[in-house]
Formats: sequence, structure tokens, C-alpha cells
Amino acid sequence: MAKILLVDDEYTMVQMVSEVLRAEGHEVFPFTNYTGVAEALTTKRPDLVITDLYLDKTKPHGLEIVQKARALNPPPVVIMITGFGTVESAVEAMRLGCYDYLEKPFKLDELKLCIQRALNHTQVLAENQELRKELRRSYQFHRIIGASAPMQAVFQLVERIADTDATVLILGESGTGKELIARAVHYNSRRSQGPFVPINCSALPENLLESELFGHRKGSFTGAVTDKTGLFHEADGGTLFLDEIGTMPAQLQSRLLRVLQEKEVRRVGDNTATTVNVRIVAATNEHLETLVKEGRFREDLYYRLNVVPVNLPSLRERRDDIPMLVSHFLRDRNHPRSGKPFRITQLAMSALQAHDWPGNVRELENAIERASLLADLPTLRLRDLPPVVRARITTEEPNEEQSLAPDVVPTGPKPSGTLSPAGSAAPDGRPAAALPQTLISLKRFSHDQELAYIQHVLACAGQNKDEAARILEVSLATLYRKLSESPES
Repeated sequence: MAKILLVDDEYTMVQMVSEVLRAEGHEVFPFTNYTGVAEALTTKRPDLVITDLYLDKTKPHGLEIVQKARALNPPPVVIMITGFGTVESAVEAMRLGCYDYLEKPFKLDELKLCIQRALNHTQVLAENQELRKELRRSYQFHRIIGASAPMQAVFQLVERIADTDATVLILGESGTGKELIARAVHYNSRRSQGPFVPINCSALPENLLESELFGHRKGSFTGAVTDKTGLFHEADGGTLFLDEIGTMPAQLQSRLLRVLQEKEVRRVGDNTATTVNVRIVAATNEHLETLVKEGRFREDLYYRLNVVPVNLPSLRERRDDIPMLVSHFLRDRNHPRSGKPFRITQLAMSALQAHDWPGNVRELENAIERASLLADLPTLRLRDLPPVVRARITTEEPNEEQSLAPDVVPTGPKPSGTLSPAGSAAPDGRPAAALPQTLISLKRFSHDQELAYIQHVLACAGQNKDEAARILEVSLATLYRKLSESPES
């Protein structure tokens, strides 16, 4: 079950505990003195260390073992046992990273329970670390969809400022993915091991928002029955994301400005301030400059927040990204009855690209989810889309299913330096940024159309390849080859 390093100068105790632990299924490495322990820590890589404080009754070797164990990566959990327990030694052991502290004589059941708690603690830490890794993977730049020139410009800016402590102000309409960019800033920075703490400033009334941000002391106001830690303290060492910053009340704007200037936070009802190490990333869909002119937002706070502005384009400003966004939203969806992956017709894709998307990417995702739930075939057609989306398409295609939109691989930022310089031109003389990002070669187009028709015939033939080959007037071997070959073959 677990690898346990056991160190104690009493041979009888080591022998007895080793037998008990092995009976529990653990692998035990016993030692009765300090010699060889340091080497065993690095070679055996134990999950748990149980060590006596004094191994020769004169020197607390146990504290050295704790230090060496905690210096490993990942560090094992440590339990200290001793017959010479004092408050000072217990405090020092805990300060160095001991999980628990037992005094001799102890009962075996007590030790077993302590070991079980320690190993559970190790498992929780490992799961937490894996979750953090998954979060970092989830918010790497390549997980953000967009190959258009406006999005590539955003990626390049975020990449340059992520690993700094500069305050970032993300500007963009609702649904453009401001929190996604904020998380990308955090998880690609040196603060990625620290917490990412988001709060929507428009979701709480002023008194509750103040308490959430700064914390409060017990009894500081009606309902404050206990001390509360504010989000600034929770985000210490990490990033605090202030969404909808434009809705923050004037009094809280003043307090936020002071935190940005002094790097100190004072809880509600507290007389002293404490230092915090927090990076601020704010976001808004409002025009803060207009709010400043109207007297609804502090000008000095605006300039404190607007150190690095990141302007997110609306979806109508990057229509070329719509096919790859659709492919991304359909990637993990299969038709509920047939179990086949969804495709989308070219006519339906044209309708999606013609719509203005006032709700941006969020609205597009909802439209694709709705269509996939209501579609009676694994091919999304024009009629499956919301009425407001298909309003601009006035013509119908009787055999719409036979003209499928080509699959587009969702992509994120290109490697640094791949964007065309401002003002550079394409071979035909047009600005490079004006070239659609979803254009494909004639060979790829022909391959996709041919494959789409073959799949249509297969569906009509009930997936009977012999019958499909007869209809297509090709050999069975040719049919298999065309189904398996890539567009570049």
C-alpha cells in the first residue's frame, strides 16, 4: 500500500511496529540509528516517515530527518515519536513540516489511526496537485480557440505580459471570454502555483462586496458573528480577478485604489492593515472612460487598473474563427440516437457566419448545444439552428445534407513571430490580416466533398460497404482506401 521509513533507537519497538505495518500491507524500511537514513530517503522515496526525535539520547536527529524529508520533491509526510516530549520540541517539529506528533508510550491502534490520517493527507495533496496541473493545462493558450488576426494579436500581448506582475484590464463585450483570458494570464505566470480567485463585482450589494473583498472582524456589523478572511487574503501569492469592475461602488473604489497603491488590506472593523502579495486582473464590458467622464468611476483608479489593457474582439469581428469554434463545440457531442459524431452542413455554417452574435462566443455555444439537442439527424442543418440565426438565409437546398462544411481543427495562438507585421501584404496585394483564416486548398476541398458524399451513401445503405461500393460504382478496395486516405495523400 505505502512505503514507510521507520527510524527509532529501540530495536524491540522497531521490530514490533514493522511487523504490524507489514501485516497491514505496507512496505517498511526499518532503521535503529541515523546512519543510512539520509540515503534511504532519496533511494527508497518513502510515502511516509516515522522517526524518533532522539536517536542517541543526546541529539535530536529526528529534526534533521524531518528537514531532509521535507526537502524532497514530492516530500513524504512525517510523523514524529518520542519519549522525551516537550512543548518546544513539538512546536519545532510542526514548524519544520511534521504532520503529527506522538509521545511514547502509545497504543498501536493510536499509531495506526495516525498513519491512516497521514496517508489520506498525502493522497489529498497529490489529488490537489494533479487538479492544479489540469487547471494549468486547461488554461494554456492553446486551449483558447482563435486563428484570426485579432485573436492572434491578443495571444501575443497576453504571452508578453503573463509572467509579470503588471495589473491587467480586460475589455470586451459580454460573452467574449474575458475570464478565460484572465485565467490564461494567471496559469501562464510565475503565480500559477498560487490561487486564482474570481469575483463578480456586480453580483453582490455594496456591504457584502466589501466584506467579501477585504474580510471583517467579529462584531464589526450586524451579522458578523465570526471573523472572515477576505478574498485579497485568499488570493495572497496569486491573482484576484475582479469581473465587472465598472459596477463597483464609489466607496469600494477608494479602498481598492489604496490596496493597489499601498499593497495593504484592512479588514472591516480592524484598526491594522496587513500586507498582501496579489496581482489584480480586472475586466469590464463597459466603457470606463465614459464612466470616468460621468463621475461614476474614479479617474485615478482607472489609470491604476489600465496598466496593460487587453481588448477582446467581438465574434462578429472575427467571423473566420466561427468554423473552428463550431468544430470545438461539436467535438465531444454525438447524436443521441445514432451515437454518430455531429457534422454540420455548409448552408448551416453560412448562417452561423452571417449572424452578428450580440452574445458572442457564449451565444454561439448555446446555439450549437440547442441544435445538437433538437436535431433528428447527426448532421446539423439550417432548420436546427435558432430562428434568429437562420433569418439571413432565405434560400433552401433540397439536398442540404450532401454539402457538409469541411472539418476545421480548432487552433489557438500561433508560435511567436508568425503574425504578419502591421501593413504587410499578401501576394495579391491585400493586407495579410484580411485573408480569411479558414480557406483551404482545392485538393482538401475536393477530398472533403467526396468523403462527405461517400459517408452519405454509406448512411443510405445502412453502413453496408458492399452496397455502397455498388452504388458508387467502385471496387470495395477503392471504397476502403478513400475512407482511410488523408487529404494530403
